[in-house]
Amino acid sequence: MVKFIESELVLLKNEIDEMWTLVYNQLDRAGEAVLTLDKELAQQVMVRERRVNAFELKIDSDVEDIIALYNPVAIDLRFVLAMFKINTNLERLGDFAEGIARFAINCAEPALDSELIKDLRLEEMVRQVLSMLELAKKSLVEESLDLATSVFAKDNLLDEINAHATNVLADYIKKHPESAALCLELVSVFRKLERSGDHITNMAEEIVFFIDAKVLKHSGRTDEHYME
Repeated sequence: MVKFIESELVLLKNEIDEMWTLVYNQLDRAGEAVLTLDKELAQQVMVRERRVNAFELKIDSDVEDIIALYNPVAIDLRFVLAMFKINTNLERLGDFAEGIARFAINCAEPALDSELIKDLRLEEMVRQVLSMLELAKKSLVEESLDLATSVFAKDNLLDEINAHATNVLADYIKKHPESAALCLELVSVFRKLERSGDHITNMAEEIVFFIDAKVLKHSGRTDEHYME
């Protein structure tokens, strides 16, 4: 039984890894589509969203099977629960990527004001989201508490850029009232990027939840204690 559940947990981790890569690419493409107003690239994101949703359902089903068939306990149970919650957060990130890409598709402008985009620090925000997602994944692969907890501090920059962008866009609307609708859509893009950071932070917390139990096990603590 132990060998069987170990192989199932490895398969689950591999599936999460594939889902993670897919969602990372979705966010990367969506960010690039907004910066360049590349409608073809944005359309690719929209089409691939169906793959994200299908992957989430597959992983959910596999988690249910593992719990029903193997009744995991202690660290194994923590791992399965962490992967289940990470899967949910990855699906939400996929939704945000789709929403961000939709801006590029619906935008009627041939190009965005380059000075405005620079002042908004949009590219910096996209790169920070991708950096957080990459760091969180690395923390899971290496089972590193330090890497997982370092994700939390990075979320502060997203909050800062989001607040800054709101003020910049408000000032821009005063000077360019004809661009009010466009600016409101950009506010939505920044909000989705900021919320992406929140979900990546949630994922890092789940990784800490799993790794911390493993550390406790190796320190000789009892199962009953670290399952509290």
